[in-house]
Amino acid sequence: MQAFHSDAHSLALPPGHSFPASKYRLLRELFEAEPGLLRMAPAPAASEAELCLVHTPEYVNAVLQGRLSAAQQREIGFPWSPSMAARSLHSVGASIAAARAALAEGVAANMAGGTHHAFADRGSGYCVFNDVAVAARLMQQQWSAQAWPGDSRLRVLVIDLDVHQGNGTAAIFEGDDSVFTFSMHGAKNFPACKERSDLDVELPDGCSDEPYLQALDQALEEIWARHAAAGAMPGLAFYLAGADPHEGDRLGRLKLSSAGLLERDRRVLSALCERGIPVALSMAGGYGHDIATTVAVQANTLNEAVRAWAAWRLR
Repeated sequence: MQAFHSDAHSLALPPGHSFPASKYRLLRELFEAEPGLLRMAPAPAASEAELCLVHTPEYVNAVLQGRLSAAQQREIGFPWSPSMAARSLHSVGASIAAARAALAEGVAANMAGGTHHAFADRGSGYCVFNDVAVAARLMQQQWSAQAWPGDSRLRVLVIDLDVHQGNGTAAIFEGDDSVFTFSMHGAKNFPACKERSDLDVELPDGCSDEPYLQALDQALEEIWARHAAAGAMPGLAFYLAGADPHEGDRLGRLKLSSAGLLERDRRVLSALCERGIPVALSMAGGYGHDIATTVAVQANTLNEAVRAWAAWRLR
């Protein structure tokens, strides 16, 4: 299975910063030690034109030229640096590359990404650009240019299972019936003010495996029912497989076990494969007290994705 990484570009964070940037490198190194599971490649950089399919030119220029205000940098949570800007470009490029590979092979992954708090005109919550939104828009644009007459719109499904609501993604695609946004997240977690996704499922603090998986099953059934009623299923899905619902996460406030999260991944990927919907994964959040636990959860997700990719090859 193809997977794209962007950890060569550092964030140049100050000492003591709370963002666990090392998790991306650790995840890549884990799979380098097990060759043959993933075809890993450095991510290409997204272009300014690609970013501007979603983001305002003013905001894109401010990031790339180092003109973010102090307030904008505080909202993002990262200080600006040339390497921060470069990392942001390559992180979006990884989701673009994964989306292209998914359309060709069924399943592919960005080994980072899932920056769902970025809005069209600003970043927030450790998210600079919205990688999934840019990749979705670019795939739709390219699909329209290549499609047969009467088949000119690629329908996209975003399945966001990070523990925080995908507020930036919801705002970007609000009112757009070509992109269905689904977010299942902690009701009392960040962001304090939620946006409206096409389907939001809010979970109480302390939610454990069984009620979580029940809520997921019900949500997936609703998603398929809504698409059936509309007369068209998605042609591409993006799955934000956050590790932060894990019981050992510093920011998650939920109580899912590693086995519960693996079952979550299995149910999502199986449902997509059964319906012939290609999927591009991103790792999204994960802030474990023990960073090795976060990396292990994300490795489980990628291993399950490899199994889904193998199932696609047998279709």
